[in-house]
Amino acid sequence: MSNPANPRREPPSTYTVQDRSNEEELTRLHIQDEMITTGMGGVLPEQPDPTIFKRIIDVGCGTGGWLIEVAKSYPGVSELVGIDVSSKMLNFARAQAQAQQVSERMRFASMDALRMLEFPANYFDLVNHRFAVSWLRTWDWPKLLQEYLRVARPGGVIRVTESDMVIDDSSSPAMTRLFELFLAALYAAGHYFTPDKNGVLSQLPRLLYQHGVENVQTRAYTLQYRAGTPEGQHFFEDMKRAFRTTLPFMRKWTRVPDDYETIYQQMLNEMQDPHFIAPWRLLTVWGNKPE
Repeated sequence: MSNPANPRREPPSTYTVQDRSNEEELTRLHIQDEMITTGMGGVLPEQPDPTIFKRIIDVGCGTGGWLIEVAKSYPGVSELVGIDVSSKMLNFARAQAQAQQVSERMRFASMDALRMLEFPANYFDLVNHRFAVSWLRTWDWPKLLQEYLRVARPGGVIRVTESDMVIDDSSSPAMTRLFELFLAALYAAGHYFTPDKNGVLSQLPRLLYQHGVENVQTRAYTLQYRAGTPEGQHFFEDMKRAFRTTLPFMRKWTRVPDDYETIYQQMLNEMQDPHFIAPWRLLTVWGNKPE
């Protein structure tokens, strides 16, 4: 396992933002973390008793927001581990944990989950990932889920949260068009199983069952974002950055129209309209490692 004093070379990126030093993306993820956790009603809203989890790992932790909120919400968790391939993200996460005075129970490690999780078997009570479709291709799921099962203790929980990548019933036609471009790029790059907006969500329960997770359950969310609200402003800041930072990825994997900038500016204008509304659908799927 690498650490700040002994950094390792970062593996090639499969992430939709290929520039890992991108400050805009770091800011976006920090905003999105808080926005999504608040919208879902907390870090573990579907778990009947989160206090049973003593060791938790967050895979692809990014800026660390979800894990830090777990530490603040559940003081009884003794060990919280966040892993990511981006050293820049991990440094930000460490600084945030220190600032919020939860760093004594937390560690952040540079690690490529697509290769292996460098932890002993039967170690964690909860293995979590959120929005991993941004770096996870369809053919990566089997090996990753096997690693989740390996490091989880018998009876431990495997928890996955993903979202639709097309918000097609918002009041912004320009936003819908940009999401359709992004979806086309995701499918072409291998991140989606089918070329429609449910191309991952529809597969999640089957994937967990197929690879050995028991007692699989689901909980769906529809988060509403409206102009003139704090949540709507956070969503605006998220989208404003997202369709900048993912543009190189889209250019690589699909045909981006010549008037992309015009469409982008139109989206920003439509999001500022007092009647703007956009629903964002998420799905959490979880289950247990066999005893």
